Amino acid sequence: MSDSLMATYKRLPIGLQKGEGAWVWDTADNKYLDALSGIAVCGLGHAHPAVTEAIRRQAGELIHTSNIYQIDLQQQLGDKLTALAGMDRVFFGNSGAEANEAAIKLARLYGNKNGIENPAIIVMEHSFHGRTLATLSATGNRKVQAGFEPLVSGFIRVPYGDIEAIRTIAKNSPNTVAVLVEPVQGEGGINIPPEEYLNDIRTICDEHNWLMMLDEIQSGMARSGRMFAFQHNGIHPDIMTLAKGLGNGVPIGACLAKGKAAEIFGPGAHGSTFGGNPLACAAALAVLETIESDQLTERAENLGAKILADLADGLQDVAGVEEIRGMGLLIGIELDRPCPELVTQALEKGLLINVTAEKVIRLLPPLIMSDEEANTLVEILTDLIKAFLNEGTSDNSA
Repeated sequence: MSDSLMATYKRLPIGLQKGEGAWVWDTADNKYLDALSGIAVCGLGHAHPAVTEAIRRQAGELIHTSNIYQIDLQQQLGDKLTALAGMDRVFFGNSGAEANEAAIKLARLYGNKNGIENPAIIVMEHSFHGRTLATLSATGNRKVQAGFEPLVSGFIRVPYGDIEAIRTIAKNSPNTVAVLVEPVQGEGGINIPPEEYLNDIRTICDEHNWLMMLDEIQSGMARSGRMFAFQHNGIHPDIMTLAKGLGNGVPIGACLAKGKAAEIFGPGAHGSTFGGNPLACAAALAVLETIESDQLTERAENLGAKILADLADGLQDVAGVEEIRGMGLLIGIELDRPCPELVTQALEKGLLINVTAEKVIRLLPPLIMSDEEANTLVEILTDLIKAFLNEGTSDNSA
């Protein structure tokens, strides 16, 4: 096999060539149930007719222009997103990392405009915000940072879910300007914070004139059972970032801002060559319209509850299963030992899953998955987990 690609991925031994709904096929025509959705990207599944038609139609008209001109589809998408989120303005880029870069720049510029030198942003342990230098520095995973020093300064790290740690910083760090947090940590292991955690962060930010910045790149676009996960808490952030499911596979990222945060950027403060081009915006508009028309937010909530209940039933009293947790279609099964080999074992059974944080099986099924397909997912996975844990027990007792 050619080695022309940089070795940035340890790829699985299959190549996928087509998809339909919740299923994909490899180059040998083997069929797989996709419980990962391209890591929360293809929320509408594969080859969705509305997205396909939007891309086809727009590709025949105009794929790209420049942001030095008005782009009608970008304005339409901006109007739609801000209305759905209760935000005021949006900047479009091409990825989650770019959206988070925009958020970080907004926070720094906000601090400088308020006379704060060396503004700092509170970030969380086990977080993931991207792989650019600034977003990598904000990420709470030493493994992905190693070797890229010097990292970008200006981040203060605290344990995820620990509101008292944030209160302590509020008393002792006068140059803090913002908190950047995921409503649910995806890469960190589907970690769900205490119920009032986001509300408490909102209160602290209001008290200290900080910006509350939510990374909804994985939790947004109906995946949590709300269009945006912060809506579970009845609050509004000052800044929110989106990507992944927004374009259903067409690269697009968004940084939304509200109130004082919405007026920070002016002409020349930020930009993107490809961000918000007509093709990406056409795809994203089709995604939003489909989520609304097909009531996929409610579907994600109900299907997620079903999968969680079925997993709990299938794995009850199984030694080695530490916790089954989730919010909508963000689902994690934590084992008491590393389990990366389960990814390959699932592949052999026709199922696509992921293991993150070494011992958390991460499920991010498409919003359009049927009950029957969900039953197949649970059946295959519970059998694999039981066999894996029993094998480990047998090995340990030998």
